[in-house]
Amino acid sequence: MKAWEATVRKTQAAAKKRANTIFGTSYAVDPNIVAGAGAGEGEEENESDHHPNHEEDEFHASGEVYHAERFLPNGDYYTGYWADNFPHGQGKYWWTDGCMYVGEWFRGKSMGRGIFSWPSGAMYEGNFKSGFMDGEGTYTGAIGGTYRGAWVMNLKHGHGVKEYVNGDSYEGDWSRGSQEGQGKYQWKNGNHYVGEWKNGKICGHGTMHWTNGNVYEGNWEDGLPKGNGTFKWPDGSFYVGHWSSDPGEQNGTYYPSGSLLEGGNLEWDPQEVFSKDLKECKVCATEKVPIWPSQKKLAVWRSSKGSDPSVRPRRMSVDGRIDAGVDKDLGGMRLSDGAAPSPWNVSAVDRAGNEGDDVFVGLQCEGMMNLRGTPLRIPKMVKRQGETISKGHRNYDLMLNLQLGIRHSVGRPGPPPSLDLKPSAFDPKEKFWTKFPPEGSKITPPHQSCEFKWKDYCPKVFRTLRMLFKVDAADYMLSICGNDALRELSSPGKSGSFFYLTNDDRYMIKTMKKAEVKVLLRMLNAYYNHVRAFENTLVTKYYGLHCVKLNGQKVRFIIMGNLFCSEYMIHRRYDLKGSTFGRLTDKPESEIDANTTLKDLDLNFIFRLQKTWFQEFRRQVDRDCEFLEQERIMDYSLLVGLHFMEASNDDITPSGSVTPIDNGGSDEAVPRLSRADVDQLLLDPAGWASIRLGINMPARVERTERNNDAAEFQLVGEPTGEYYDVILFFGIIDILQDYDITKKLEHAYKSIQYDPNSISAVDPKQYSRRFRDYVLKAFAEDT
Repeated sequence: MKAWEATVRKTQAAAKKRANTIFGTSYAVDPNIVAGAGAGEGEEENESDHHPNHEEDEFHASGEVYHAERFLPNGDYYTGYWADNFPHGQGKYWWTDGCMYVGEWFRGKSMGRGIFSWPSGAMYEGNFKSGFMDGEGTYTGAIGGTYRGAWVMNLKHGHGVKEYVNGDSYEGDWSRGSQEGQGKYQWKNGNHYVGEWKNGKICGHGTMHWTNGNVYEGNWEDGLPKGNGTFKWPDGSFYVGHWSSDPGEQNGTYYPSGSLLEGGNLEWDPQEVFSKDLKECKVCATEKVPIWPSQKKLAVWRSSKGSDPSVRPRRMSVDGRIDAGVDKDLGGMRLSDGAAPSPWNVSAVDRAGNEGDDVFVGLQCEGMMNLRGTPLRIPKMVKRQGETISKGHRNYDLMLNLQLGIRHSVGRPGPPPSLDLKPSAFDPKEKFWTKFPPEGSKITPPHQSCEFKWKDYCPKVFRTLRMLFKVDAADYMLSICGNDALRELSSPGKSGSFFYLTNDDRYMIKTMKKAEVKVLLRMLNAYYNHVRAFENTLVTKYYGLHCVKLNGQKVRFIIMGNLFCSEYMIHRRYDLKGSTFGRLTDKPESEIDANTTLKDLDLNFIFRLQKTWFQEFRRQVDRDCEFLEQERIMDYSLLVGLHFMEASNDDITPSGSVTPIDNGGSDEAVPRLSRADVDQLLLDPAGWASIRLGINMPARVERTERNNDAAEFQLVGEPTGEYYDVILFFGIIDILQDYDITKKLEHAYKSIQYDPNSISAVDPKQYSRRFRDYVLKAFAEDT
């Protein structure tokens, strides 16, 4: 500790005197301080003249890895290998608050094996990825207690063993920092539970063993017996029934052993299990970590050679991100208070000193050295999609009718929906017409539009689907029927359908052909059973099917979830089918913006998911494709949206690196999370509640390049080693096209002119196989 304190004093003193960063960028310094330092500390002045930081005055080629020692102006200290202004290779970093990391670095990020220690005495030893505790590792708490097992982004995730300070232990599955799945918890006194867990609590089916020989086997909820179960005693007595901590819901039968029958003791209160047996069987809470390794900031400065000396460079976090936060000047250091504005906004200050030069908006790329290709261009930001439907719009009356009908359908009183629906609820004839006269009626309100008729298809089924998808009826009506108008997308899709978005972007409304309505009604029972069975299904979520008859013309439409409803800005979006014919965007690059939907031949990434997510992704793609194949559906797509997390403003693009650059665009951009908000979401376990398969998923993408000289055409290019941190969104859309006579004729006609394997119109079985094969090449495990 004395050595550490000496190092801190030494580096802080040197920082005050040198008044320059480790890259030689000069700042204005009070001459009185300099004079005072020179007069009173001659010996230390001498020492600083031979300071190890001076070695950087030597020229090092781009990409060269060399050993360096850095005494940083804020008192931090680094020693180890260095390349292009970043820790790179083996190295040790001390923070002035006492935290320390020793291990492998990659371009300024802790990456590989390492040890992170806290001043409290806590320590983590294991694998790191992009600054996060990620992979296999062991965490030892400040007051004892250890966890050995799998981690994902600082959270226990996978199989692991936890030994608590009080002597309890748990071995089993973890998810997002809490026990979830199968596991065994053993208390210090010898009692133990083996079974299912959910969100850190005993939940599901499991067995509790007490040291006195008593056993409970059955269902649990929130750490207590709930539902069917059996309690057994060592003497052979047992109790079978429905369990609940509420005595009014408890119901069962007590079967005493032969010895008890002889003694005449036939009384037993099952509530004793709750009041006595389970009284001391409390599961220990997970310890709190004051700061995660990925939240630690590196006092590593980007070179600002040739720029305005009044503009200070940005400070980096340990996972390699540039901090765009509100700054506090602390002894010449630029520290963030976490209130970070969007890194996409390049202020006038950021542009200072770059007149005549290109100002790049770059993304942090892990493979910065010896990379191939051209800069990755991020489409320009645009205003919100769609044209607001206001009075005078050609579809204004249709919008009013739609809103009136939805309010009537959803707000109509009825019995609470049950998940177990009768077959009659799925009957295609289960539809109801309602007349809406302008003056109103007993069941409809007066309105300013002309008279129209409204049809509900299978209302019980869609009401139950909304409950299954956890859609609140009031919020649903507010989104669609509130004071805010709908927005019509600028052009209809290839199918001729029109699309409308709610103002909050939560729901999309699509007009449908009669044939599509028939397909949905035919497969509705199978669709309901599929989404009920698989919570992580990727197929589109449908909330309502309706029809408006206005002036003798019928307009059918479906209400579905908007996959890209998020606080994140979607920088790129892809519609992927696995075919090649016509699968290239026909827009020039200058016209491609954030709302442009790119296709298979535009894709130049491999999407890399964490191991557990990738395994679940593979399983779910197989399930969904099997379902669609059974229903004779084809021509569906995987819609993918990318939000690049590592957006930053760099004055200089390092030589040999490939940095994504911005096309420019509107100042009035779509609302999005700041860098600090993104960090908070990913670091706070509570934020993981919003992360599901295909929704808000932290991942990485690796850039690819197609080899034009290859013997066979490459639908997925070769990896280049360029990685970008992203938030991923994806789902399977357009699932209402069956292989009808029209598609069969299209297949026959196009097969004469083109390769039959390159076209979209193929048999559902072939389509499913090709789609699966392609998707599982475009997505891979992040190793």
